[in-house]
Amino acid sequence: MAAISPQKPSLKVLLCSPRGFCAGVVRAIDTVERALALHGPPVYVRHEIVHNRYVVDGLRAKGAIFVESLDEIPDTTAPVVFSAHGVPKSVPDEAIRRHLYSIDATCPLVTKVHREAELHHRRGREIILVGHAGHPEVVGTIGQLPIGSVHLVETIAHAENFVPRDARNLAYVTQTTLSVDDTAEIVAVLKRRFPGIVGPHKEDICYATTNRQEAVKRVAPIVDALIVVGSPNSSNSQRLKEVAMRNGCAYAVLTQRAADIDWSKFERVRRIGITAGASAPEVLVQEIVDAFAQRFALDIEIIAGAEEEVFFPLPRPLRGSEAAE
Repeated sequence: MAAISPQKPSLKVLLCSPRGFCAGVVRAIDTVERALALHGPPVYVRHEIVHNRYVVDGLRAKGAIFVESLDEIPDTTAPVVFSAHGVPKSVPDEAIRRHLYSIDATCPLVTKVHREAELHHRRGREIILVGHAGHPEVVGTIGQLPIGSVHLVETIAHAENFVPRDARNLAYVTQTTLSVDDTAEIVAVLKRRFPGIVGPHKEDICYATTNRQEAVKRVAPIVDALIVVGSPNSSNSQRLKEVAMRNGCAYAVLTQRAADIDWSKFERVRRIGITAGASAPEVLVQEIVDAFAQRFALDIEIIAGAEEEVFFPLPRPLRGSEAAE
């Protein structure tokens, strides 16, 4: 007589939507792939094009070479791509000095923050940047202007203790991948302390960050655990984990691949949420769903939020007939 296999425990899976790639990430990845198609390998990329190891490894296998500094690139006619996070002005200046063929894949929403900061500087305002020290986007934004023009504020305590040169002549900008709620609290402190501070006409936190956090807020209170598919150096992915825990989820974890899952944490779980950071591909979400399907009988429901139809064209040197010339 054949052995009867034990029945899998049931598991309700709430898939957050939207999740995964945003328009800026799609544009950045397509930039590297288009450059490889047009020019052949190698294509040099300064910093990870987006913060996802799976994506970076895939592009590396196609001939992309990732570096942290232009000093690592030999004199070459090969394309050099700047990552989606943006770079200080010193980087393209150095590329010009060395006659490198550079292609800027900075997300247009990051470029928007750069332009805002430049405008405030031209108008003589002291600038506060709300963001996380060391993040490449923050480094790039600060590097748009002369040293001392931009002051980084990371926390409410920083905002409470910041001493400007002239409290009547201030402006603020923000990193695009922050927690919406945390940033609102910091900005509220700045506005209370400096009522005349000038902010962006439209919030700097990007649509994708906002939409993914809103989706997590809906799911977090009604699941036993939530998985964020993403890399540990991805700011927007880290913020999704924090948002889940802040909104009532008892266990939230950032996971890169199915192989990284600690299954002991899910033995008594009956409802989980799954989302993905803006730099995580959908194939990794499906990989994790499939891993759960091997252990549980899944009932999958999509929790739909904002519709996203944003599209950014490729950098000009790679568009259509211009790229073929």
